[in-house]
Amino acid sequence: MTDHRISAAIVLAAIVAASGCARDKRSAGGDSTRSGASAGAASTGTATCSGDNGGLTLPPSFCATIFADSIGHARHVVVAPNGDVYVNTWSGIYFGGDKGPPGGYLVMLRDTTHDGRADVVTRFGAKADSGGHGGTGIGLHGGALYAEENGTIARYTLTAGGGAPTDPVTVVRGLPLNGDHPMHPFAIDSSGTLYVDLGSASNSCQLTNRVPNSPGHNPCTELRTRGGIWAYDAGKTGQTFSPANRYATGIRNAVGITIGPDGKLWSTQHGRDQLAENWSKLYTAEQGQNLPAEELLSIDKDADFGWPRCYFDGDQQKLVLAPEYGGDGGKAVGDCGSKQAPAAFFPAHWAPDGLLFYTGTQFPARYRNGAFIAFHGSWNRAPGPQGGYQVV
Repeated sequence: MTDHRISAAIVLAAIVAASGCARDKRSAGGDSTRSGASAGAASTGTATCSGDNGGLTLPPSFCATIFADSIGHARHVVVAPNGDVYVNTWSGIYFGGDKGPPGGYLVMLRDTTHDGRADVVTRFGAKADSGGHGGTGIGLHGGALYAEENGTIARYTLTAGGGAPTDPVTVVRGLPLNGDHPMHPFAIDSSGTLYVDLGSASNSCQLTNRVPNSPGHNPCTELRTRGGIWAYDAGKTGQTFSPANRYATGIRNAVGITIGPDGKLWSTQHGRDQLAENWSKLYTAEQGQNLPAEELLSIDKDADFGWPRCYFDGDQQKLVLAPEYGGDGGKAVGDCGSKQAPAAFFPAHWAPDGLLFYTGTQFPARYRNGAFIAFHGSWNRAPGPQGGYQVV
């Protein structure tokens, strides 16, 4: 993705300018890492939207502005109680190692005129010229800003006036960076538990990654350190990544992650790729475009969602055995019947990257306590049409 703009409607955390509505207050019980965002609050005034809504198609009575532009590859966003918007941006292998705009990879955006557009843009944190690559995860908890920076989670103390903080301390270090999914999104619950996603290093734990007909490692030892959620204490510093801190497993890549109104941990899951390309005797090209489903997960401690042995077939609405582990094109279930099924599912390869529960009162009642999921769009639906460039 080369568009570096932040649109209010896309991030669901900057400004959502429902016509005629001003700022509302966040209700209790939401994700402390998304303070203000779940209520759609970011500005103390009502934005004036242009006629084209920044190029977005929105429901009736909603409008959007481009809150900020040209800030780099924006990943996750959080909104402070005073309305300051903090963004984590990223370069890294996904973007050809580009360095992005000058300054740190973390960005503070402030709208002082309450028009739905940031007129103060301040960069801070790790820089490319000092070896930084940015990150995905960002959140608020206990008056501090938490951010993923390379293989660490850092904490910045916020001042009363907000703005760009300084002097970070390391909360967790040594998070794995190799392989297919080096990002570390996270969520922090009200008790201060820090839940960190460690996406898989491979597509499906094959002996040779992404090679046709290569079987899976059995057992998949990658699961000791990847493909799940790890839990730490957000109030402590100097913690080191360890397999012993694994909270849940069998999750290929949980980029969208948050605490729901029920106080539980929720995430999205990016389903595996290349069923047809790697297993052409079992799957047609059309099946490869439409399998497996993307998922919304409700995550309890020690839950196992099945990756890499299983994938969720949206047509059959069940987990089935992956071809790397003896699957026969979606007929065999094997031990997948004992794995945790998703709470909801979506079309294949849409890539769900952002997840928030709306707990405010600004939107119509039907939106309240609903999960908003931002998809970044597919690449693995070819040769069919791509899809998933939307928020649901």
